[in-house]
Amino acid sequence: MSKIAVMGDWDSIYGFSALGLDTFSFDEKNIDDAGKTLRRLSEGDYKVIYVTEALASKIQNEIEHYRTLPSQAIIQIPGISGNTGEGISAVKKSVEQAVGSDIIFGGNS
Repeated sequence: MSKIAVMGDWDSIYGFSALGLDTFSFDEKNIDDAGKTLRRLSEGDYKVIYVTEALASKIQNEIEHYRTLPSQAIIQIPGISGNTGEGISAVKKSVEQAVGSDIIFGGNS
């Protein structure tokens, strides 16, 4: 059965566990573990993985690698530090790749 995970700092993600999602908390001390955890989740039963924008900026290489998998959805979400716009940018990029067009301005990519 497919699972959903949320990765980020504890203050940003703790509420997701009340919704039944699996949460994985990281701070500056264990940021290296975040890439390993993303790899483990992606290669396991997790098909949707939410990552806070702050954490995503620190493990961007790992995210890019697993974002190309057809059965994988890695989605950036704002954390308590606010919205950086990276999540929207990543969704826009994914849609452009899928449909071959800029969904905001209607131009070809």
